[in-house]
Amino acid sequence: MSRIGFKPVPIPEGVEITLKGDTITVKGPKGLLSQTVPAGMEIVKEETELHVKRPSNEKQHRSLHGLIRSLVANMVEGVTKGFQKDLELVGVGYRAAKQGKNLVLTVGYSHPVTIEPEEGIDIDVPAPTRISVKGIDKQLVGNTAAIIRQVRPPEPYKGKGIKYQGEHIRRKVGKAGK
Repeated sequence: MSRIGFKPVPIPEGVEITLKGDTITVKGPKGLLSQTVPAGMEIVKEETELHVKRPSNEKQHRSLHGLIRSLVANMVEGVTKGFQKDLELVGVGYRAAKQGKNLVLTVGYSHPVTIEPEEGIDIDVPAPTRISVKGIDKQLVGNTAAIIRQVRPPEPYKGKGIKYQGEHIRRKVGKAGK
């Protein structure tokens, strides 16, 4: 059984946390995030840390206990450090470029694919075969990286496509010749 919900969330210097009704707002040097807390779950703010309390030991409350604690911890980390996902393009002629805020991918289709990032997401292209997605909302960063990867997922025979940095692609053997 997980005990993540019982761990306190440390509040670093420069982070303001506001609890108003069932909404928690975290403001830090990188920005502002807010989250609605489900009914019954209680967040207690102390001087340097937050505690998440559950009303009972029912299955639903036990599940939400760890979830809410993780979401609050991610919000605090996001407004202080931020989150980043790196992607790699593998394949001959596969490249990425940035036009204004948009990402333009040339990945073997008859046309370039343009991806418009959502508000709060910054896409950087340090090299033509590398993409970096940055932001303060962990869920939004991961979702945007998944959308970019979905344009051309890596295939198992040659490994061509867009993959996460460090991702291992399980390879298959091709047809056996005579």
